[in-house]
Amino acid sequence: MTRPMAAQPYYEPAGEPEIDIRQFIDGAAGLLGGAANVIMQLAHPPVGYGVVESPVESGNVMVHPIKRLRTTITYLAVALLGTDADRAAYRAAVDTSHRQVRSRPGNPVKYNAFDPKLQLWVAACLYWGARDLYERMHGPMSAADADAFYRYSARLGSTLQMREEMWPANRGAFEQYWNENLAATTIDPRVRAYFEDLIDLKMMPLPVRSAFGGIHRFFVTGLLPQHLRDEMGMTWSPRQDRLLARIMRTVGTAEELLPTPVRIFPINVYLLDMRLRRRLGLPLV
Repeated sequence: MTRPMAAQPYYEPAGEPEIDIRQFIDGAAGLLGGAANVIMQLAHPPVGYGVVESPVESGNVMVHPIKRLRTTITYLAVALLGTDADRAAYRAAVDTSHRQVRSRPGNPVKYNAFDPKLQLWVAACLYWGARDLYERMHGPMSAADADAFYRYSARLGSTLQMREEMWPANRGAFEQYWNENLAATTIDPRVRAYFEDLIDLKMMPLPVRSAFGGIHRFFVTGLLPQHLRDEMGMTWSPRQDRLLARIMRTVGTAEELLPTPVRIFPINVYLLDMRLRRRLGLPLV
């Protein structure tokens, strides 16, 4: 189900915007699919080792989970809804942390957080996950909406160092890129252990883990591509898939009844928080 276009679309970096991106944003989707998307990103070994070995403790989700949630959602908010000035400011702040994330001599996996090819992969995961969640919740996009959403999603990479021309030219080219690179992802024991802790919410207090760990694992498993389920040694049944489909469509139907500011919460709030922090001279990440 495609929502009607709003009268005042958000800023797009070049030319007239084709879509109001807010019609494709559901705040609940980011919360339900966040961990699965992180696993997709980190299943590419240079990205995974860059995170697992990162010396930036303030960005470690296992140490500072609430702060990491804020910085991650803020990046999505700035990339999708922000102005040029917002994106430039947040890029500069993220770059400060990313400068420290690079492999050392002798590391088994080479990585550099400034590598635009790695940022392309992360952006591809974010786009694929956002489209997948939207269609699970609301049904397939029209061809025109799907094309416009795809072109707009280049901002997920170009807000950092990914050059715009690196974004595959169209959805067909993206599918080829995605299938080839997804098939090449591997999860070794060290990164798998990190994922297991993430899925089981080991960074949270015991009462939170006990209450939500099982349902969190359900959503993570169900929202991963089958190749990554296999890499993780996860099982997933047709019955579980039908249950997930019912839940996602129910949540999507409920969100369609909400006014836009409520439906896209908390992404809009994190954008406002970033702008307030910038005005007050507070750290953005």
